[in-house]
Amino acid sequence: MYIGVDCGTQSTKVVVVDVERGKILAEASRPHHLEEGENGRREQAPAEWLAALKEAFFAALDKAGVSASQVRGIGVSGQQHGMVALDGEGVPVYPAKLWCDTETSAQNADLVARLGGEAGCLEKLGLVLQTGYTASKVAWLRERQPDAYRRIESLLLPHDYLNFWLTGERVTEAGDASGTGYFDTRKRCWQLDVFAEIAPELDPKRVLPRVLEAQESVGVVRPAVARELGLGEQVVVSSGGGDNMLGAIGTGNITPGLITLSLGTSGTVCAYSAAPIECDNAMVANFCSSTGGWLPLICTMNVTSATTRVRELFGLDLAAFGEKVASAPIGAEGVTVLPFFNGERVPMLPDAAADFLGLTSLNTTQANVCRAVVEGATFGLRYGLELLGDLTAGASQIRLIGGGANSPVWRQMVADITGTQVICPEITDAAALGAAIQAAWCDQRSEGVTLEALCERLVHLDAKSLADPQPESVAAYQPIYARYCAALEQRHGGVK
Repeated sequence: MYIGVDCGTQSTKVVVVDVERGKILAEASRPHHLEEGENGRREQAPAEWLAALKEAFFAALDKAGVSASQVRGIGVSGQQHGMVALDGEGVPVYPAKLWCDTETSAQNADLVARLGGEAGCLEKLGLVLQTGYTASKVAWLRERQPDAYRRIESLLLPHDYLNFWLTGERVTEAGDASGTGYFDTRKRCWQLDVFAEIAPELDPKRVLPRVLEAQESVGVVRPAVARELGLGEQVVVSSGGGDNMLGAIGTGNITPGLITLSLGTSGTVCAYSAAPIECDNAMVANFCSSTGGWLPLICTMNVTSATTRVRELFGLDLAAFGEKVASAPIGAEGVTVLPFFNGERVPMLPDAAADFLGLTSLNTTQANVCRAVVEGATFGLRYGLELLGDLTAGASQIRLIGGGANSPVWRQMVADITGTQVICPEITDAAALGAAIQAAWCDQRSEGVTLEALCERLVHLDAKSLADPQPESVAAYQPIYARYCAALEQRHGGVK
């Protein structure tokens, strides 16, 4: 029995997996509270993650009808880029600043300039620093909260922090570390010269966690936590990783030819590569995978976060919102939404706000506005998909995950807008499943069990979710997507 944990922006999810029988026994989740403030501030208290993990852990085991003593290993997935700065006692010196925090855009721009612009970033890191990466958060803390900054003894990511709580070890792995902005994604090691630009007073040997290989274990659950959770002795904790990396494992995206696309709070598009890619586009992140390879990806910041704002504005539940979207025609009768409520990363518009365009006295209906915001979020993902070029151009299938993947209307929309077949795994929280699979790989690797074999046994696709692109709809979306791109150019001219 293996446990997969996914600590996201809105909740922590736990899945219980029986590897021997190839079954997902149960899953449960518990919510987090997000602190939002002026200038794009978005933070969370790490203590909320621990409380949610424990509650979801017990709820999932109860649903599965199994005892915690049967668990052999735990894997942890976490929202990427979050800054968890700890003091010498392992206590946060400041709330965790999250991936979607855009308050640090000025610090990011300054760092990019000091590193030699986009070309300098690519040379030193294999990617270009983005607002939202951990680097600018550390620079912001140094500038705005100097007392907290001076107390830093460890700089961890959210999944690292949960592993630290489980084991007492301060480690990370290359996939999640790729999104810090001070990690060389080609050599898979810390870039100490870049870190010195960000935090010159901090000793990297002291504050940066040791980097594990993807298949390595962090250690075993420490006795106090094992007693609290009811676990047996010697429960292995795998290296874990970022939610995108573990989501790729949970969809079976560990070899070339597939695309994983997430319709979560944010949106991601990624595809496996056996080697680091050379890309001159700053919006493509040449991240490492949590399998020993690479996982180039793009991330948009406004997907279900945007659709939820419109849905709640109209007082609709999910079913009613879906009916509104389905009842409006392709193109929403001329309504276009650039849904950048949280600023945006792809395209790089950290200070942007949402735009509702083309509204007239005839087309301003709930149905059209609802459909337009879903189309706008999906167009943003197509925009990103095209940036990945040859890596995704010949892909046979999109594996769709995240909360939005539960919507049949949205699944068909993705198929029609991208012109690619879409299907969902049976468990749409693929990051938690990927974490459990990685834990099993780490625990059973010495017995000759491969990651490929585990994915084949545990990643089950939901045939009922299959959506093939409809030629008439694919054709109809071409001018609508062009309209979106034109609106993007008009409102934010010169975006890359």
